[in-house]
Amino acid sequence: MMKVLVVEDEPYVRKGIVLSVDWTALDCFVVGEASNGEEGLAAALRYQPNIIITDIKMPRMDGIAMLKRLREEGCDAQVIILTAYSDFEYAKNALRYGAADYLLKPFRDGELEQVIVSIHARLMAKLGQAEAALPALQLKKGDKSKYVMESLAFIAGHYNDSDIGVGSIAKSVGISEGYLCHIFKKETNYTLLEYLSQYRMHVAMQLLRDCRVKIYEVAEQVGYRDIAYFSSTFRKIVGLTPSEFQARCR
Repeated sequence: MMKVLVVEDEPYVRKGIVLSVDWTALDCFVVGEASNGEEGLAAALRYQPNIIITDIKMPRMDGIAMLKRLREEGCDAQVIILTAYSDFEYAKNALRYGAADYLLKPFRDGELEQVIVSIHARLMAKLGQAEAALPALQLKKGDKSKYVMESLAFIAGHYNDSDIGVGSIAKSVGISEGYLCHIFKKETNYTLLEYLSQYRMHVAMQLLRDCRVKIYEVAEQVGYRDIAYFSSTFRKIVGLTPSEFQARCR
């Protein structure tokens, strides 16, 4: 799986990118988020993402300055620049520092995914099909990343189970809860329960786009018995209540 870092100062836009894309289907997972270039620089050097999605205009350090610093530090991540039309000429300067692509905001549904697929294809061509398949198919049994990826797969298959928790996830991959929590946090920058909540909210957003679906039905389908708790979790992660989000989709 490819690691993705999202750097965007607007919380709603940043959460929209993290939660509205089916990263698993793209063979990716989000390792971190940052709200400005300085945080993005530190996160990129720490987590070594394969792909960085970044806005241009941000406080403290803009996207191009961040990209320039990353290249100076030897970071070779594929960078996707997000820019408003008024900054289009400025965005093209990012190509000098090896930006892989850029998208004009607001971008349409599917555009970001198309860019990710294109980048994935280029990386596979560069690394070779056999090497590209290693993370999913050929990791040694004791490799930590194997446990993390198996945990991600288990969550994707059981997120709608209201009883899923750290214990059941650890049991599914065959290691202790403490050890799994440690390596999962280290490799993804999320705790297991944080990632589970993020994944559930990603699915909930997809379901809520159909305005015929009731909020309590969505809550049940993503594993919540308590609709109030579901709504508060949704608002905390997405920045809107489920009803507010659904209203915007009309």
